[in-house]
Amino acid sequence: MKRSIFVAAIATLAAGSALAQSSVSVYGRLNMTVERTAQGGQTVYRLNDNASRLGFRGVEDLGGGLKASFLMEHRFAADTGTAAAPRFWDGESWVGLEGGFGKVRLGYFGPSMAYFTTADYISMHNHDTGTSSDAFYTYSSFPLQNAISYTSPSMGGLVIDAQLGLSENTQAGRKYALSANYVAGPLHLGAAYEQVRAGVPGVKPKEFGLRALYELGDFTVGAYYIRNDGTFGAGTKRDAYRGAVMYTMGPGEVHLNVGRAGDIKGLLGDQSATQLTIGYNHNLSKRTKAYTYYSRVSDDARFYTGKFGTFALGVRHNF
Repeated sequence: MKRSIFVAAIATLAAGSALAQSSVSVYGRLNMTVERTAQGGQTVYRLNDNASRLGFRGVEDLGGGLKASFLMEHRFAADTGTAAAPRFWDGESWVGLEGGFGKVRLGYFGPSMAYFTTADYISMHNHDTGTSSDAFYTYSSFPLQNAISYTSPSMGGLVIDAQLGLSENTQAGRKYALSANYVAGPLHLGAAYEQVRAGVPGVKPKEFGLRALYELGDFTVGAYYIRNDGTFGAGTKRDAYRGAVMYTMGPGEVHLNVGRAGDIKGLLGDQSATQLTIGYNHNLSKRTKAYTYYSRVSDDARFYTGKFGTFALGVRHNF
């Protein structure tokens, strides 16, 4: 009799423990293009991966409005099956707590929220991946590791993100990122600031960015302005601009994306460059699309990639 009661009690505890477990999901993306690329007088035909990934994420309701969450994302090259970077969890790997106070996360974040607030936000045709990715964004604070991240609750459509990457045993490499995103119906606004302690006296590369996006029926229009200060060496400054337009027609999307990097003040010579991308996406379902694009960088100084042009046909599937 006592044994039966004990077994029943253990079963009840086990059931309660199961209910308290995280809700874990597996997700990922396969994104591949066949491309014809011309650069430096050479033409190359290749199969190209566009930031394919495999991830695990979960959330546990702790009660009282408090939740625990985590995310681990592996990046790999789907064309070769190899890891895309030395870090196995090159996408993100963090654990966090969230509630009425907002969300606190600890871990590795890859690019900072400053990047997602500016360059990534308006790169609509292929999510800023592959050969059509933004050629002028500097990823000032990448990789944002050993990091503490705070996201505020929405305050009338305004969300603030603050991130600190610790340098641990050295002053060099400490990274700061602050961004704000505001959404009011079709209007999306963003501002971002980054600073990196380079370990050289007086050298603290900084980046400041502004972004706006507006949805007008079948049209979506976005643009950013970014100022880099000290990113290319002490005393250097550079302004970069980018505009993007998307027009939807049923399952189809037509994309135009133009970026311009100005001369780098403090360096000799002409470092200005222009990038043009024209693309078409056809959404076969909510998860799968076929697409094509042409992207070209005109850079006579070869400061970025030199003169570069590529034509691509691709398929992307999310799961």
